[in-house]
Amino acid sequence: MTEYRRILLDGYPCEVRREGDALVAGDGREVAIDEAIHLPPTEPTKIIAVHLNYASRTEEFMTKLPPAPTYFHKPITALNSHRAGVVRPAGCKWLNYEGEIVIVIGRTCRNISPAQAADYIAGYSIGNDYGLHDFRDTDAGSMLRVKGSDTLAPVGPGVVTDWDFRNKGIRTLVNGVAKQDSTTAEMEWDMHYLVADIARTITLVPGDLLFSGTPAFSRPVQPGDVVEVEVEGLGTLTNHIVEGPTPIRTDVGAQPTESEEVVSTALGGDWEFRGIRTPSKHLYPSTVEEK
Repeated sequence: MTEYRRILLDGYPCEVRREGDALVAGDGREVAIDEAIHLPPTEPTKIIAVHLNYASRTEEFMTKLPPAPTYFHKPITALNSHRAGVVRPAGCKWLNYEGEIVIVIGRTCRNISPAQAADYIAGYSIGNDYGLHDFRDTDAGSMLRVKGSDTLAPVGPGVVTDWDFRNKGIRTLVNGVAKQDSTTAEMEWDMHYLVADIARTITLVPGDLLFSGTPAFSRPVQPGDVVEVEVEGLGTLTNHIVEGPTPIRTDVGAQPTESEEVVSTALGGDWEFRGIRTPSKHLYPSTVEEK
């Protein structure tokens, strides 16, 4: 396995290769990992994320998986990096972490089979699919502001090639305490399936990122918290939570809310995939009696 990262080297964006505790540029310049200013490991044209994929997360929301995966899109302006701040806007309360493994596309990819997908994957990274649930009442369908607000897609620290995703551990820690702890054996759909599924109708190009799902126990974090996502063989993605300096504008648009749907989703309830806005036509059938 080889790990590549993107950093600022003497103020210039540069791809480097990890060699022990050093990052080495193509011209031979070196910087210690602990001293490097990291950038997102790729420059994607799109960031796609799967809704549900881990069994524990599905059970936590008291629902069933759909027959095939469903997805949402995170704007590239949400992209963030290792050791960077994740902004919780002033006036918002319900910012949740979601530790994930990120697939990095290496070749232009369209209409391939799962068996072919490995040939189109450059490698894997770590992501944290933060959700600003204060906007869930208005954006539950698109997830645009919930998952797409600025800084809510940190990825890194690098891209690891030739990594076998099978049966690998994944943990999320907040201030050093493990909150999520699982393995990829919990995944219903593996990395190759996800890439082939998306590429049926959407062309994936080098650098594109696909978040592959999170296990149970996504919970809110507060300004000052340090959140780490550890993946076996990929390393650790570290970020800290900061408070936005200005409140959400009140003279335009829907405002942050604190409804039962918002609070229940943020704290691990059963609202997220129950289609409560159209109770007679639930998005996915629930495993419990409808409330």
